[in-house]
Amino acid sequence: MLYGIPNLAKFGSLGTVPYEQTFDPLTMKATINNYDNSFLILLNSIIMLFIIFVFILFYIHNLKCVYRLQKKQANGEHINTFKEDLRVMVNGKFHITLLTLPTLGVVIMNILPILVLIAVAFTNYDQNHMPPNALFHWVGFANFKSLFANSMTITFGYAFRKILGWTLLWAVLATFTTFFGGILLAKAINSKTTKWPKMWRTLFIIAIAVPQFVTLLLVRNFFADTGIVNTICSNLGITGFLQHVGLVSKSINYIPFLTEEHWAKVMIVLINIWVGVPYQMLIATGVLMNIPVDQLESARIDGANKFQIFWKITMPYIMIVQGPALITDFVKNINNFNVIYLLTQDVYITPDQALANSNGKEVDLLVTWLFRLTNEYYNYKMASVIGLIVFIICAAFTLVSFSKMMKRNGEGGM
Repeated sequence: MLYGIPNLAKFGSLGTVPYEQTFDPLTMKATINNYDNSFLILLNSIIMLFIIFVFILFYIHNLKCVYRLQKKQANGEHINTFKEDLRVMVNGKFHITLLTLPTLGVVIMNILPILVLIAVAFTNYDQNHMPPNALFHWVGFANFKSLFANSMTITFGYAFRKILGWTLLWAVLATFTTFFGGILLAKAINSKTTKWPKMWRTLFIIAIAVPQFVTLLLVRNFFADTGIVNTICSNLGITGFLQHVGLVSKSINYIPFLTEEHWAKVMIVLINIWVGVPYQMLIATGVLMNIPVDQLESARIDGANKFQIFWKITMPYIMIVQGPALITDFVKNINNFNVIYLLTQDVYITPDQALANSNGKEVDLLVTWLFRLTNEYYNYKMASVIGLIVFIICAAFTLVSFSKMMKRNGEGGM
């Protein structure tokens, strides 16, 4: 009852989010209450704070310019007119004009989303607080406490430690296996003893040409519990042998390539090698072709064997050229969504109840866990916290690695 009027409100369902319907006697229709949209309020606030910050920077810059012009006027120097300033922006400072649009794009596409991500991490934005049907509010560091704590009811701490460990291990394995695999493959193809090198190189390039999501989905079907690989292994007696040595449980009649934790992790790394090595092979081929021949000949004359030449001359040269790319690949593999998600989604089911309570899986990376939290469970608050942690890990690793690399190359720190 509201001001003597019978309460005609009822509750429906908008996806997984409840919303309130109110019957309007004037239009004879049920309408959704017009609540405030917390997310729009947050987004507009961040944009306005950013605009105010930029305005302050421009204001300080203008004060400096006015002071500089005032000194020029006192010294009797020429002061540019507005047309002359425009001419300078097209000539002497044309680089600033060209960088304006890309800088604006970086701000809109990168900086503002990061600021929104940071802000959401301090709210209770989830499926029970979905704007515009329900407001969310600030909760301080409660989400961070949930991520790092461990209890019977809140298992995010347990899931975070387990998934973080696998994420870092995966990034190391995926980066170095494809890196060294590509170098070895390039050396093998470019070797004088290899016949038809162009044919081999073309075959690996074709593997790159196929879209990765198509390749991964096909491979997932090949290695399914009822897939063609399991059929072949069963017919050849490989499945029975693995059961005999204890690598496969005797309660099942297939090899759990993508449905058991340890098998799935090994298969993910192996499949990633097959997908990623051709890229590294092409890059390494270009680098190897530019190694000074006189250095290699001098090493051979001095009695160095093939391994010593590779380790003392070839690898240092490759590391100087590909060092930054190697760091980039490591960060990229921390966020390598496609390989993990496409191979294990709707295939791998976790037997760990604590992980399941936090909507995670043993084969998840932080980025796939984050995606599942947002796309399937609408837990934006915890996803934002995880996204912030991933950003900090990637940024810290990149800054430290590039700084050490530049110092080692004699260019000074960052």
